[in-house]
Amino acid sequence: MAGFDKRVGSYAEALEGLENGMTLLAGGFGLCGIPENLIAEIKRKGTRELTVVSNNCGIDGFGLGILLEDRQVRKMISSYVGENALFEQQLLNGELEVELTPQGTLAEKLRAGGAGIPAFYTATGYGTLVAEGKEVREFNARPHIFEQAITGDFAIVKGWKADHFGNVVYRHTAQNFNPLAATAGKITVVEVEEIVEPGELEPSQIHTPGIYVDRIICGKFEKRIEKRTLRG
Repeated sequence: MAGFDKRVGSYAEALEGLENGMTLLAGGFGLCGIPENLIAEIKRKGTRELTVVSNNCGIDGFGLGILLEDRQVRKMISSYVGENALFEQQLLNGELEVELTPQGTLAEKLRAGGAGIPAFYTATGYGTLVAEGKEVREFNARPHIFEQAITGDFAIVKGWKADHFGNVVYRHTAQNFNPLAATAGKITVVEVEEIVEPGELEPSQIHTPGIYVDRIICGKFEKRIEKRTLRG
């Protein structure tokens, strides 16, 4: 299937099959490298009761934050949620279930899921609330907790360039969680800034091989700056 043309012509087609109650993996870190148009399409579709796995939940009015507006997210598995007032409100009101996970553990959960590894041990989180109810084993005289891998029904990913076959290149720090999410979805959808002809991508520069990708779409992006810092 490596030579199969994976381009789709609309965002509705890109997310065909996404249903209520599914688990959604989303790439991005803050507002960097987020699949913003795919998120907007999920809002348009009105898909509900989602479990969303992502480093964070965007901000008020942009990124994954827009899915909170109509309460489309049932549970959020994240490592950082400090930039979203609506998220905080829904959490405190008991309207949103949240599973906070150390950032490196979250990354490894996705990587392991994509690699077919069901679980792993890590020292991160031992002795904290993160370890409550989890098996503990000692390796090299240090306690480690047992963490389960994560896979999802859909993965939504933001790339820079892709070819027709779904080979993807990310740009700079947009390599954050996108390559990890791409491998761990049963259906992986990637939106990119440019789709090039087969053979135009240097094979050694490809970050996500097309074998992991089911659908590719080319979009236009706002690319907001989350926090602007100026030096006087």
